[in-house]
Amino acid sequence: MKERAYAKINLSLDVFNIREDGYHELSSIMLPIEFYDELEIDIADEDSFDCNRRFIRWNEKNSIYKMISLLKEKYDIHDHYRITLKKMVPTQAGLGGGTADAAATLRIFERLYGLKPSRDEIISICAKVGADVPFNYFNVPAVVSGIGDGIEPFRLKKPYYILLAKPRSGVSTKEAYDNLDMKICDHPDIQALRKALENGDPIKGLLGNSLEQPAFLLNKNILKVKELLKSFDSGEVLMSGSGSTVFCISEDRSKIAALFDALKGNDLYLRFTKTLELK
Repeated sequence: MKERAYAKINLSLDVFNIREDGYHELSSIMLPIEFYDELEIDIADEDSFDCNRRFIRWNEKNSIYKMISLLKEKYDIHDHYRITLKKMVPTQAGLGGGTADAAATLRIFERLYGLKPSRDEIISICAKVGADVPFNYFNVPAVVSGIGDGIEPFRLKKPYYILLAKPRSGVSTKEAYDNLDMKICDHPDIQALRKALENGDPIKGLLGNSLEQPAFLLNKNILKVKELLKSFDSGEVLMSGSGSTVFCISEDRSKIAALFDALKGNDLYLRFTKTLELK
């Protein structure tokens, strides 16, 4: 069975507290985008894993592996699988590629075995694999809070066009959080941005990301990419998640298309996409 694992961007991200258990509490507006990995899982006589990216290993760190292990234990499943992953979303990019793969795995297992977990069960299962997995499961615009287990969906008034620009080097999510200084990092107004998106109002000046502060320290190329994109004045510019992808977003398709053409030839990973509209 095949499933698309859609990437996401954090249109705004506020990290505001560290809990006693070490987890960071956050509030973020996440949008799914029309950019995805293709995952296929079928029951087989023995386990196998094939991926077009050789650096992706099949072990306990792999998000698909984690989800399958969790589901086999939870539902007392003993089958083996032939797994094929066409990896398109770059890693260490802040686009949720790995967590999207885990979420797609759960959706495939629901179809394979006729599983019908409740919404609360889905969030609980996904959160055990990773903070962004619950969002990636539902693939709708949402305010995500807590440690990723609070999901408040909302509707975009209109679609947006997006250019993704990633330097060749990435950022470790763990290192980003370890170097976060909540006294000096950005704390954007999440609800103001949500209201603007729901009403179709301008979003200029409403985007922000607490994790830009540590990411810029860890990878100076990210700040250079952000400054480059801002110089074109094509839309709002922000780093997604813990980086290293920077995006430019606008309701004007022609501006993003022109920016994409202008940046060709730079030593950047570029992708022209838009917000996801599931039918």
